[in-house]
Amino acid sequence: MMCLRLSLVGFAALLLSSCMVGPDYLKPSVPMTPAYKESPPPGDGWKIAQPSDHTPRGNWWEMFGDPQLNALAEQVAVANQDLKVAEARFREARALIRFNRAAEFPTISTGPSISSIRDSRHRPYTTSTFTTADFLLPFDLSYELDLWGRVRRTVAAAREEAQATAADLETARLSLQAELALDYFELRSVDAQQQLLDDTVQAFTAALQLTVNRFEGGAAPKSDVAQAQTQLETTRVQATDVAVQRAQFEHAIAVLIGQPPAAFSLPPAPLNLQPPAIPVGLPSQLLERRPDIAAAERRVAEANEQIGIAQSAFFPTVTLNASAGFEGTSIGNVLMGSSLFWAVGSSATQILFDAGRRRATSDAAIANYDATVATYRQTALTAFQQVEDNLAALRVLVQEAEEQRRAVAAAQEFLQLATNRYKGGVDTYLQVVTAQTFALTNELNAVNILLRRMDASVLLINALGGGWNVADLPSLADG
Repeated sequence: MMCLRLSLVGFAALLLSSCMVGPDYLKPSVPMTPAYKESPPPGDGWKIAQPSDHTPRGNWWEMFGDPQLNALAEQVAVANQDLKVAEARFREARALIRFNRAAEFPTISTGPSISSIRDSRHRPYTTSTFTTADFLLPFDLSYELDLWGRVRRTVAAAREEAQATAADLETARLSLQAELALDYFELRSVDAQQQLLDDTVQAFTAALQLTVNRFEGGAAPKSDVAQAQTQLETTRVQATDVAVQRAQFEHAIAVLIGQPPAAFSLPPAPLNLQPPAIPVGLPSQLLERRPDIAAAERRVAEANEQIGIAQSAFFPTVTLNASAGFEGTSIGNVLMGSSLFWAVGSSATQILFDAGRRRATSDAAIANYDATVATYRQTALTAFQQVEDNLAALRVLVQEAEEQRRAVAAAQEFLQLATNRYKGGVDTYLQVVTAQTFALTNELNAVNILLRRMDASVLLINALGGGWNVADLPSLADG
């Protein structure tokens, strides 16, 4: 019993003196400015975000006010297969926390055995035969004392990787929902182009009939009819061609919501929305709003733990071992007090020579840490760029949309004047064709500008994190 007490005292002393080798973690700094270079577009309710302002958390797509988009976006979180992959990776990372935490506790095992031995009668120097039985019920305990923090750092590294994986899951969710919104607005823009082209085909059909009537009445040459026919057929080709784009975007949406393309369809509805006002905030707030930045920062913390793990290899590994159990010659006496046995001891292992392997491992861990720091800073800089890019796009496109509105009005007036002058015999039909081309081109460009504004709005929300916050990361204290 005295030996057991001494062992327990020594064990307690080792625990009290244990420490953590390796550097303490300090969150790396990121180069940033107090405010964004690009300002939000004027008007339309835009403003710099105040502390109480934020993008709707989770359901950011509701800002666009489209019920169909809302319904589709909800299905992404439920049925998208890429998102299920990311969620499974997160569950795997959580399981690895529990796996590594098991090293904080002793390992206890048992190996019961029953054996019987009969000696040979023909053994040398004996003429008798003995038969013996051995009933053994042992319990073995093994525990590595975490004197240098290797186990604790391993658990912390697993926890930080799981948090990074949780942020990866949110990055995937945000990206997939943004991709859905982009595809949806592309499809609605194609619907608007289809409506415009169908209306234009009807107008050009009426213009063709006008040239036919004038030709048959001797007021216009055959070339006018040919020009009108060419303009009509060219526009019909355009109207037919947009169906290819619509089918592709519809198929892409089907896959995003986890359905086969053959089982999904959307009825036509021209794009007629306007970009919403989006609170922008400050560059310093972006570091807390982007899940990809949070994932990069958590991997920096994980890499810091790996340095400590590598440096702990320079110190001895101390293991506490204990065995206890019962051993008897029959089933009747195996559990008797006199059959009890036990043993307690400890061992220390120290590598004396490894040809520089531990030093190389430590240097590699430090290099990996430096790489993750650079990745973290680059991720933040890229995020700043994405916000600036889309702020600039929205600001320019607001002005461009107003200019395009005036261009469409001017083209429509030109077409009306050219048509009237042709009917009056003042101009040739070439002027009408030119005016028709200008009008159609400008109207299509107006549709395209609206699409670009909607896309830039989605990309800006995506760049701002979609309402996510670093406080949403799970602590994973219990795995």
